[in-house]
Amino acid sequence: MATYLDAIVDAHRTAAAGDTRSTDSLVEDCASLPPARGFVAALAAGTELAVIAEVKRRSPSKGPLHPDLDPAAVAASYEAGGASCLSVLTDGPAFGGSPEDLAAARAAVSLPVIRKDFTVSANDVCDARLMGADCVLLIVAALDDAELRDFSSLARQVGLDVLVEVHDEAELERALAATDPAMVGVNQRDLVTFQVDTARAVRVAGVMPEGVVRVAESGVTGRDDALALATAGYHAVLVGEHLVTADDLAAATAALRVPRR
Repeated sequence: MATYLDAIVDAHRTAAAGDTRSTDSLVEDCASLPPARGFVAALAAGTELAVIAEVKRRSPSKGPLHPDLDPAAVAASYEAGGASCLSVLTDGPAFGGSPEDLAAARAAVSLPVIRKDFTVSANDVCDARLMGADCVLLIVAALDDAELRDFSSLARQVGLDVLVEVHDEAELERALAATDPAMVGVNQRDLVTFQVDTARAVRVAGVMPEGVVRVAESGVTGRDDALALATAGYHAVLVGEHLVTADDLAAATAALRVPRR
């Protein structure tokens, strides 16, 4: 059955097929950059549930969330609320984001930043580093095993951390076999229905190996959700809609920083 992800990924693959830039040249360009900020290290530190606060203008399911946001101001508010990292949407058609949003947000704070987008090529990995990201997202549902392995290896080569995103136990098995990940995210949003299953992350946490930094994504709507996920063994939550639509972004961020198990 086709999912909402399929059309978005197909568009990105079409764009990637027309990209004639040399990956080797992009890798060389990455080598000249200063070291990235440590994304995984920032999430693993401390005794509280870490918050990856998202700069997000719109979503495919909800439409506009905060279309006129100032990425720098939003990022500064998140940092003031104690966020450990930022997530910035750079996909334009579906989410209204851009590389410029990422650059502006990162320049305003000292936090590590993940490029939240649909990585489908080696050049996408390099672009994440070149636009200023410290971490790249690899979605298991959108990639085959060879792509997962190759993109993960390339990301580390150019100095990026990797968030490997899964939706269920089968995808987790693929992720563990293909990438030996330092960090795994469990997206609680169902790919077919687009609905949030709040039990999904708790269930998958039960089969996650020790030593992997665990991130719960989607559907976090407040402190109670954060407490449940911390109890399940998560190190961090990635939160977009709940934070970006809050009246007080800093206070909403701070409320999610509950004690870890």
